[in-house]
Amino acid sequence: MRLERFRVKTPGMAALLARSLLCVTGLLLTLSPPVCEAFNLDVENPAVYSGPTGSYFGYAVDFYLADSSSVSVVIGAPKANTRQVNVTEGGSVFYCPWSLGHTDCHAIEFDSEGKRSLYMGSSEGETEQVEFKSHQWFGATVRSHGDTILACAPLYSWRTEQDVPRSDATGACYLSARNFTKFVEYAPCRTEISDEGGQGYCQGGFSADFTTDGKVVLGGPGSYFWQGQVISAPKEDIIRSYYPGYFMQSVERQIQTKQVQSAHDDSYQGYSVAVGEFSGDQVEGESLKRGFIMGSYFGYSVATTDINNDGLTDLLVGAPMFMVRGSDSRLEEMGRVYVYLQRSPLNLELRLPHLTGTQVFGRFGSTIAPLGDLNQDGFNDVAISCPFGGEDQRGLVYIFNGHSEGLREKPSQVITGQWAAGTIPASFGFALRGAKDLDMNGYPDLIVGAFGVDTAVLYRSRPIVNASGHLTVSPTMINPEEKNCMVTNGNTTIPVSCVNLSFCISADGKHLPDVEVQLDSHKHKQKGAVKRALFLDSQQPLLQKSVSVRHGDRVCSNTKIYLRDEKEFRDKLSSIYVALNFSLDPEAAADSHGLRPILNYQTTSVIEQKAQILLDCGEDNICVPDLKLAVSGNRKEVYLGDDNSLTLTFNARNEGEGGAYEAELYVVLPPEADYSGIYRNNELTCSYESENQTRYLSCDLGNPMKSGTNLWAGLRFTVPRLKDTHKTVQFELQIRSKNENNSHSEVVPYKLEVVVQADVILQGVSRPDKVFFPPPNWKVTKSYEVEQDVGPAVEHIYELVNNGPSRISHTRLELRCPLSVQGQTLLYPLEFSTEGPINCTSDKHMNHHRLKVSASQAPPHLRGCPIAEFLFSFFLQRSYKQYVLECLAAYSVEKMPYAILPKYSPTVLFGPQVVTPVVWNKPDIENSVPLWIIILAILAGLLLLALLIYVLYKRSLPYGTAMEKAQLKPQAASEA
Repeated sequence: MRLERFRVKTPGMAALLARSLLCVTGLLLTLSPPVCEAFNLDVENPAVYSGPTGSYFGYAVDFYLADSSSVSVVIGAPKANTRQVNVTEGGSVFYCPWSLGHTDCHAIEFDSEGKRSLYMGSSEGETEQVEFKSHQWFGATVRSHGDTILACAPLYSWRTEQDVPRSDATGACYLSARNFTKFVEYAPCRTEISDEGGQGYCQGGFSADFTTDGKVVLGGPGSYFWQGQVISAPKEDIIRSYYPGYFMQSVERQIQTKQVQSAHDDSYQGYSVAVGEFSGDQVEGESLKRGFIMGSYFGYSVATTDINNDGLTDLLVGAPMFMVRGSDSRLEEMGRVYVYLQRSPLNLELRLPHLTGTQVFGRFGSTIAPLGDLNQDGFNDVAISCPFGGEDQRGLVYIFNGHSEGLREKPSQVITGQWAAGTIPASFGFALRGAKDLDMNGYPDLIVGAFGVDTAVLYRSRPIVNASGHLTVSPTMINPEEKNCMVTNGNTTIPVSCVNLSFCISADGKHLPDVEVQLDSHKHKQKGAVKRALFLDSQQPLLQKSVSVRHGDRVCSNTKIYLRDEKEFRDKLSSIYVALNFSLDPEAAADSHGLRPILNYQTTSVIEQKAQILLDCGEDNICVPDLKLAVSGNRKEVYLGDDNSLTLTFNARNEGEGGAYEAELYVVLPPEADYSGIYRNNELTCSYESENQTRYLSCDLGNPMKSGTNLWAGLRFTVPRLKDTHKTVQFELQIRSKNENNSHSEVVPYKLEVVVQADVILQGVSRPDKVFFPPPNWKVTKSYEVEQDVGPAVEHIYELVNNGPSRISHTRLELRCPLSVQGQTLLYPLEFSTEGPINCTSDKHMNHHRLKVSASQAPPHLRGCPIAEFLFSFFLQRSYKQYVLECLAAYSVEKMPYAILPKYSPTVLFGPQVVTPVVWNKPDIENSVPLWIIILAILAGLLLLALLIYVLYKRSLPYGTAMEKAQLKPQAASEA
């Protein structure tokens, strides 16, 4: 069991996983940092220190203030190479003296030796390597106290057994004392109690701190099966007990935690340590909190400071992997810092609400650094890092201010890293150190490490200026009728209404520049609105002045504001806000430390007062209208498929005591409607707008709409986009004003019913218009093959016209034609056809003989209309007379393509009559005489002709001439 645990927990796992790899995995999403007021850490002119590339310079940072003449910072670089022989990336600590404009650093040579060897007893004179300094991460922990610097290598290893070539990561530290004149080694975990069951994997120096009186406190989270251990000893005793060449060291007054029950295995005690006074005996001890939220890494960082100024040390605990449930109910890693206020000795009270990060995977709470009192308000402040937050994982450092109840919930300043994530993130904020005044200007400073880019940044605190302002407007009522000031515009001077304005500024601070004052008479108005009040001095809505204020002084000044012409603005009701905005002159010279002062972030730098325009509303200047609205329209129905022109006539009245200011008729249009224009009122002006998918019409009714106003007008609309999903369409009309009381009338709805309606006309024609029967050469046959075998064809063509406005879909056309007369067949139904976008079905008995049909075509003006074609077989009746074929057509709409049913179904009941006269042909008699009779008649005629010729011939002979002459003469004589 123990062996298995050893295999899982490798010597470098705690340091590498928890300190480094933990912080560079899972970078998926960041959120923008919160917008905060500026605080006094100067982020515009930081001092940037750089180290060797890839050395992790900036992994640990601290101030080194040996005396007032030697101010500097020390920076750890745990992967730096050194001059040590046969040591790779042994790690180093850099000393960076500070002076204005200089950021040079050089390595401190804590350990000049390489790996050391000892005689192990195997053979005379033979030695073996007993310690391993490559990749030991020297400089991963750096702390200073006075003239002493503590630097540790938590992954330093040494051989614990002679016969087995194995080494344990015990960790080792060095102290530089007396301003780099003495160096001593301190490795309290390098003992005979080796392996994972003892201190073999202690990683001593994984965390470290100094108490106020100079005791060293080391954390070793790997001791005793990773129960962890905390070791403490005075630095003077450590220095006295050091003997070069001795691996085992006995330090007087050294104390340490012991191994406990196995239930506490894997507790990692000493993972992070901080010192503070919690027992009430004025003796500081280490602080450590064990995690109580699984996986949140509670206790990854700890810090102690008095944040509520009650004289008791408080505790802050970071949990950088704390999960928060997001809006989609999924857990997101945000990080959290818990604040414990010490109410009495060893009585820690958890304060709510907790400080929770806003950057997903930003690891908020990875480092917590006490800052001292940055703004000199009597409460200590704290810096909390979010090393993978911000844009491109640049890293963020939040400044939280202390107050009587703990830490304020919102940061006063957010410092953003300058470097985007590269191969590894910059890890800006992974190391923090504050609470020291580096430049001796009376304010503590902050140093931030960014080991991913081998950089550390020093931010100095700017001096704080406490200032206050006072603003007065007198009188507070502007009377437009009282013109008590004069304004000159070019060569023209006009009287205006004005009021007095006075302001005062007082300030105190160690270095006071001029105060920039900006007066704004247009506060709280929407962008682009007309400025109603202007300053008399500038004739603009803004007035800027520079005021010199000495420490403790109060400076006052006066000016005036005046009202513009009432025709130039509409708003007469709302207050005219005047704002005093003061700030320090940004062009002021820096102080002796190269810093420009800044206003205290808690300063109320914007002060507002207001003035009112005097109205004709009585002594209280409050108008109370009584707005009435009546609406009528020229129609109650709108039809699907129509443009639906509509006129709404409204009557607007004000029956109240006072005028309605900025009164408007507000008409909310339904989505189906459009505005067309104004009807019979040339003085009315309307604007058509939309807001949040609501379209509305706004018509000006007066400013003010005076008491007793009675206004009639009409508005035109169309309603072209009707849908059958709504049975009604509704307009909503209301009079709105900007008055404080009775500002609106009742909402008047005007509802229109959505109706389905169609106007259908059915007409028919016969082709041909007359039929002659029987046709020429027509013979009676008992077998029918083609349509000509039956008789002549006739077509009845019906035209259906929908005058709308709504559409029709499923319809029924019923034809009634006589198919027989007196028991004799009259018509043979041949086919029913259509042309155009309609589908029809007909009787299944059409063309039951399956005759071959000739192509037919409707007249051009009747294309797309139903055609009924019949064949006459009326041949049994032999009388010579005329017959009239009359067909009746009935049309009905069975369905319209709407969810709304029509009020009246568009139906034609046997309206049009299509008449086809049938005319009988008379029989041809000659054609009915037999041929032989004709021949016989011809022969008889020829014989008769021959006989006549013969008789005439005989009468012309001589012997009859004389006698004939004799007989004729008397007659001739008598005739003569």
